[in-house]
Amino acid sequence: MVHIPYGKGFIDFEEGGANVLTSSVDKLKSSEKGTDIVRAAMDAPIGSPKLSELAKGKNNCCIIVSDHTRPVPSRDILPNMLAELKAGNPAIKVTLLVATGFHRLTTTAELEQKLGREVMEQCEIVVHDSKNAESNVAVGTLPSGAPLVIDRVAAETELLISEGFIEPHFFAGFSGGRKSVLPGICDQVTVLGNHCSKFIDSPFARTGILDGNPIHEDMAAASRMAKLQFIVNVIIDENKKTVAAFAGDAITAHRAGCDFLTDYCRVKAAPADIVITSNGGAPLDQNLYQCVKCMTAAEATCSEGGVIIVCAQCADGHGGEGFFRALADCESAERLYAQQMATPQDKTVPDQWESQILARILMHHRVVMVTEPKLKETVESMKMHYAETVNEALAMAKKWGKKSLTVIPNGISVIVTQ
Repeated sequence: MVHIPYGKGFIDFEEGGANVLTSSVDKLKSSEKGTDIVRAAMDAPIGSPKLSELAKGKNNCCIIVSDHTRPVPSRDILPNMLAELKAGNPAIKVTLLVATGFHRLTTTAELEQKLGREVMEQCEIVVHDSKNAESNVAVGTLPSGAPLVIDRVAAETELLISEGFIEPHFFAGFSGGRKSVLPGICDQVTVLGNHCSKFIDSPFARTGILDGNPIHEDMAAASRMAKLQFIVNVIIDENKKTVAAFAGDAITAHRAGCDFLTDYCRVKAAPADIVITSNGGAPLDQNLYQCVKCMTAAEATCSEGGVIIVCAQCADGHGGEGFFRALADCESAERLYAQQMATPQDKTVPDQWESQILARILMHHRVVMVTEPKLKETVESMKMHYAETVNEALAMAKKWGKKSLTVIPNGISVIVTQ
């Protein structure tokens, strides 16, 4: 029996000899406290002096912190960072810059829940706004040609550092590290330029790939140009507990963390006619937009012309009008993809990358959504198929002549290779 995450519960599926792909992240266990794990990493930074050394002679410091959408255990990280900054320079002024990227602004209540009142009282807090041109400043041009425009607070600080966590990412390779800068604290013009159709089209813009990935390369360049000098990134287990930490240089420490995590996330599989997956349940399966992520894991092991079955509650519907309309209004996935590929970098529109990736998948596979009945019309409008149960979806796939089956219970936790 396989338990497939769905909303706040599971769909139980009798695999019947199917190939089941799961990560080994659940083997990442530690009896140590998260704060102690972080402290040990900071005591032996990778490719960098200790943070206390970097703080000497600096009047101010900006720590880029994650926003409300990221399960970063900031309470393990920030007290350690603040203590070491003060150890090196008791007079240093610290500002926390919330890396909202392209998301909505984080509320005070969300910040207090995430950071804790004690940390909030020690620091000034600024919430980055990618759509407020007046609060952002140009600092150069990225290798791709996109302008690098970052939050003024980060541009003007004497010491820029960041927290974060590392997990597989479906087009940046991995989260963490350089992503604190791009998209974290960038103006929308930079985010849109980085997420352009040419980059999304790259075969290297995939889960678990950094080398040759143009999106990652622009992000890494952005972190260097913004002078991100030190990071503390953690890896968390399935209960969101800190189990490993990496501190030091923004590029080398992050890469060490990615290499470490890869060994736990990589799974190998031969192509299958049918792949069943999920987006990990709530809150990650809150809408169809988010579920494109798990589809890419299924895509990596689904035969040409095969069927991808996604189990996701999608309590919030499609997740974005622009995303929905792109698929609903297009003549076909092929026509949409061609239109997006013809869109210049400086004309990229919000959420174009998500609809482009879904269009790419639909060009090669049928997608069946096992979700709430109220979404049937929405799903079908977006060129996908609807099924009320997994068994119904499997019957559809078999009717289309498909036989071999792979199950990826949590599609966002694995790096699939063949």
